[in-house]
Amino acid sequence: MNLLYEDLARAQMSARLGEARELRRGHALVKAARLSRKAERAAVQAKLALARAL
Repeated sequence: MNLLYEDLARAQMSARLGEARELRRGHALVKAARLSRKAERAAVQAKLALARAL
């Protein structure tokens, strides 16, 4: 009976770890998209500054 509870606890822990990994992956993708948009805005600003300087 004890082994059954251990197996159940192990399965639940494994599921929670998988969920945590998925959440981290999602957060990383959101952060990367945000940084990409920020870089694109900076590039546009740099182009505008260069155009004004000429």
